[in-house]
Amino acid sequence: MAPRPRATFDGRAFFAAMDDQRRARDLSWRGVADEIWALSSVLNGRRRDHPISPSTLTHVAKLGDTSCQHALFILRWLGRTPESFLIGAAPTDGTPLPVTDAAHRLRWDLRALYGAMNDARGAAAVTWAALARELGCTTSQLTGLRTAKFATGMGLAMAIVQWLDRPAADFVYVATW
Repeated sequence: MAPRPRATFDGRAFFAAMDDQRRARDLSWRGVADEIWALSSVLNGRRRDHPISPSTLTHVAKLGDTSCQHALFILRWLGRTPESFLIGAAPTDGTPLPVTDAAHRLRWDLRALYGAMNDARGAAAVTWAALARELGCTTSQLTGLRTAKFATGMGLAMAIVQWLDRPAADFVYVATW
């Protein structure tokens, strides 16, 4: 199977959109983190887990990427889709992410992403090693999605959904815990 052309998740544009929104709203990075966290205030009160930190947000500029789960927090705050940050593809807004409320959060379904990738890989008779080369990652980054509890990088998640020729929204659900 010949490599499919794919766009790249532009983490720097993602950060710039977040920073533009921050400046337009006259917020500090702490203020952005607090607003993002407050989007799930009811769920946060029940779970009592740790809030998103300002450094998680500012590291996007340094790394040019973030975890796919953290990206969902930010995308929700921005009101954007992951596809709206792809470069090297025809401009698209993508399929809207699920709508949620203060009692929920958006989460990537990594097992479903792995299952779809493994099914497509098998149907195309592509080895894990060949797919990893095509996607620019390691074999273990792909096979590890089967048991991943938390996240993978947003760049890799978007490379996989493009390889599958499916929208990111197909693998995002409204979580309640």
